[in-house]
Amino acid sequence: MKLLYRSFEKNGKGHIGLIPEEAEDMWHAYNLVAPNDLIRSTTIRRVQTESATGSTSSNKIRTTLTLRVETTDFDIKACVLRVKGRNVEENQYVKMGQYHTIDLELNRKFVLTKDEWDVVSMERVDLACDATKQADLGAVVMQEGIAHVCLVTSSMTIVRAKIEVNIPRKRRGNCSQHDKGLLKFYDQIIQAIIRHFNFDVIKCVLVASPGFVKDQFTDYMFSQAIKLDQKVLVENKSKFILVHASSGFKHSLKEVLADPAVTSKLTDTKASSEVKALNAFYSMLQQEPERAFYGIDHVERANEMEAIETLLVTDELFRSHELATRKRYVRLVESVRDNSGEVKIFSSLHVSGEQLGQLSGVAAILRYPLPDLADELFNEDNSSSESDDGS
Repeated sequence: MKLLYRSFEKNGKGHIGLIPEEAEDMWHAYNLVAPNDLIRSTTIRRVQTESATGSTSSNKIRTTLTLRVETTDFDIKACVLRVKGRNVEENQYVKMGQYHTIDLELNRKFVLTKDEWDVVSMERVDLACDATKQADLGAVVMQEGIAHVCLVTSSMTIVRAKIEVNIPRKRRGNCSQHDKGLLKFYDQIIQAIIRHFNFDVIKCVLVASPGFVKDQFTDYMFSQAIKLDQKVLVENKSKFILVHASSGFKHSLKEVLADPAVTSKLTDTKASSEVKALNAFYSMLQQEPERAFYGIDHVERANEMEAIETLLVTDELFRSHELATRKRYVRLVESVRDNSGEVKIFSSLHVSGEQLGQLSGVAAILRYPLPDLADELFNEDNSSSESDDGS
């Protein structure tokens, strides 16, 4: 997403100019545009004109409208966001208050105005417009003496570091200079990984090379990580995937990403964070139900006690037509973060998001058990099922 400009007032009201450039940007736009917002963009309007003789003709006219949003509809296949609302600015073709639908498409500028830009909306803008925040795939393409440390988004590959080290050749009976040069090379790559990869965002790191270079490097990296207590590497070891590449140059990454076997591995790994959290919740629900709650009322009660360790919530809840409902979930997210809890926002397009949606769309794993709240939830469930049977 290309950010053209942003303008905010002290009370949080403001407008942002954006151009969606990738298919994923349309999904971000869908999550940004909410009922009662103002949206301004170009659109096609069919206009009837009457000639002096009384005959009428119909023509399509391109014009710019500003609508007060009432409904949105995202067509995934066509990658179009349809926004319906009433016109709120003077226009020669569309009367004030008249309904119209604007189709937001790729590479079409739009300006979005909100009475209040909350933290979830601002994070969505930052995520859509900052390439490094979209880059949830890291890659190290290497061969002896040369390596490229890259971030990969859906639209581009960003080289964050190019490492070149002259490694002496092995000499008969004396490999010490070669080994010393190789370890120096490996150390520089490790430092580049730590410096340039944000493991809170990155879900997978490809390490690609010809031969066994990748294997030797990763063995050394993780042994050093344990020795030097580099927790960021140790804790994210499962995100590293070793694959074959023809060379250590950037162009080899294209071959790697085109490999179907690699693609299937990436799909599983990149979604693993949300899937892992949901599985942890289901597991807690079975083994320690006093530390697992779902449903907005009970999750909010747990949050009042500062008990939430991980909050799971679907992005669908932030698209509610009710402003009060949207604000309620934004407040919950902000509060959990203020209390040092982790927040995972699930996409309703992903299977894990659909599963969470079946559990009301919001759930929480707690730091400690809340037996009284668990008993209350159990009694409510029983009383509701009894009333269902009675009817």
